[in-house]
Amino acid sequence: MTQILQIAAIAAATLGTGAATLNVMNEDVPDFAVPEGAWAATGALDGKTFRIYGEDPGSGAVLEDDIVFRDGTFQSTDCENYCNFGWSGYQTKTIDGVIHFTSTAICPDAPHTVVWYGRITGDDVVIDGTWTTRRWYWTNQIEVQATGALSRVTEATG
Repeated sequence: MTQILQIAAIAAATLGTGAATLNVMNEDVPDFAVPEGAWAATGALDGKTFRIYGEDPGSGAVLEDDIVFRDGTFQSTDCENYCNFGWSGYQTKTIDGVIHFTSTAICPDAPHTVVWYGRITGDDVVIDGTWTTRRWYWTNQIEVQATGALSRVTEATG
């Protein structure tokens, strides 16, 4: 009997007796943990767009993106182009003159969740977060670290 037939026979016998348990699922990975605090939906960043540059420290993949705040909502142009995330609410808090913000964006058509956490000092922003894809058979997470600067201010309408 050829090796392929032998393997098939062993697999059929094992599965037929219920002796095999197939586990292809990875353990879930938590989303980025945003620091606790007095977060509020104030619209404090409405009308601002920041150009950010960064990378996934795990793979070195480059990130170049615009993050936009409008009417109490937040959008990443890269996320929008990739999966039509749309606009997500955002919250802020100010500590020692630094505006902290957070937003969680969920793709409506695929199992992607992006958690954003940023700190804005003057016109500069520092971003941390995760892009997590959860499927029944695996979870993949991309870490995001970026820095950037205010690139545009439009009239806030919110």
